[in-house]
Amino acid sequence: MKSLLVCSTTLLATMSLMAAGKDDVAAAAKKLGAADSYSWTITSEGGQRNAGPSHGKIQKDGLVWIEMATRNGTTEGYVKAGKGVIKTEDGWQSLDDAANAGGGGGGGGRGGMAGRLRNFKAPAMQVSDIVGQTKDLTKTGDAYSGDLTEQGAKAQLTFGRRNGGEAPTISGAKASVKFWIKDGMITKYEVHVSGTVSMGGNDRDIDRTTTTEIKDVGTTKITVPDEAKQKMS
Repeated sequence: MKSLLVCSTTLLATMSLMAAGKDDVAAAAKKLGAADSYSWTITSEGGQRNAGPSHGKIQKDGLVWIEMATRNGTTEGYVKAGKGVIKTEDGWQSLDDAANAGGGGGGGGRGGMAGRLRNFKAPAMQVSDIVGQTKDLTKTGDAYSGDLTEQGAKAQLTFGRRNGGEAPTISGAKASVKFWIKDGMITKYEVHVSGTVSMGGNDRDIDRTTTTEIKDVGTTKITVPDEAKQKMS
């Protein structure tokens, strides 16, 4: 009986620590989201070939600047309250004009980039979403780590992937995540995801690690060019 009580106590203590881990990370994401501004850099290994890092900035008023890596280099854009612009070889275009111009829905053309900007979630919100998709989070050293649920792993694999509205078929989806916190705020997070995405008769095996690093909290500033402002209105 004593042994059973000890095991039960240990299990309850472990479950309490796991719950506390999720609470700690959720609170750190909330604190980041409440900051006046911040910047971030996203790097990916095992993803799109030859794609470089992406960068972003956000202000508390909701204005976002993003420079996204593409197959042909980089594309920058601004978005606020669902309205935004993308810089193209023809100058600045509104999200509506860019979407109408098309250029592919897989994320590389104007239409795909417009969709990514319109549906963009800042890192603080992304962290909150990911925490909700984890089975548990435990602290090891200076990081919190854990595995995502199967549905959470599938969501990470299919992010931004659509073909004329067709949803891909996912198999073998697995994902893990790590969060780093300093002074009660998220400073970095890493998502490793693997699985097979099947769409349009094609199978693609994915094994990708995406790392987001936060910097310049409270000091980040965004300046929108006049031509871009006119297109956003």
